[in-house]
Amino acid sequence: MELKALLAHPAALPSLPRAVALLMSELSQPEPSLRRLNQFFGSDPALAARLLELANSAAFQVPRQIAGIPEALALLGTPQLRSLVSTAKLGTTSRSVPGVNMQQFWRYSLNTAKLARSLAGLVRQNQIAAYSAGLLHAVGELALHLADPDRTQSVNTLVAPLDLRRAKIEQRLLGYCYADVTAGLARRWQLPEVVVDALQHQNAPFESNAYEPLGGVIHLAAWRARAREAELGEKELAVSFPGEVGLTLGLDIDMVLQQDPIDWSARPDADFLV
Repeated sequence: MELKALLAHPAALPSLPRAVALLMSELSQPEPSLRRLNQFFGSDPALAARLLELANSAAFQVPRQIAGIPEALALLGTPQLRSLVSTAKLGTTSRSVPGVNMQQFWRYSLNTAKLARSLAGLVRQNQIAAYSAGLLHAVGELALHLADPDRTQSVNTLVAPLDLRRAKIEQRLLGYCYADVTAGLARRWQLPEVVVDALQHQNAPFESNAYEPLGGVIHLAAWRARAREAELGEKELAVSFPGEVGLTLGLDIDMVLQQDPIDWSARPDADFLV
């Protein structure tokens, strides 16, 4: 399937059932807690994407585009949020996205977002935009699996969806990769250019005349989160570290590793510490 055709018919992305349940419970309260709403929306890429898409729609006519979940929540009312959450597609089975372990994907996305926010602070980039981009950066992988399962399964036989080499293999076999899909979706959702550009250039933030510091932040955060999922040892971490990206941002491997989330073992269906 060509990229343009895939983006023209994006599939509904599944949400973490517990996030939906917690949000519906919170939104039923007389005065929902913005802190808890931010936590729950910030744990799920699909819900965050739909929230940001709605906040950036023509219906609100805000003077600037909304990059983060807190801003979006300040804009929307409880009835709108309840409607958004109640219509979410639930990832209730292991086959919600054929070929993707969704529990692992949700955990990985949340860890990438946390890492991106921390790294953005070190290099003086927008931490709110970094969190959003980190949380959403791999939703294109889900869209690929849903829209073109046969071709993505052929890629899966070579490398797993969260393998460090995934983007290069997809580019070689499909002509584009999950980053292109994610950026295309973000553009369709009318997200700010700073987020779209970071997503578009996340795999090569400083190549082909591109200079995307936020893309570099996402690149490093995703490297660390994928390396964690692969359980890479100290030597493998050193060998795989994207040194050129780190050098351009002024970050070495130790600085990146020091930004690890506090509790890597936290399950994605636990209370979300966003």
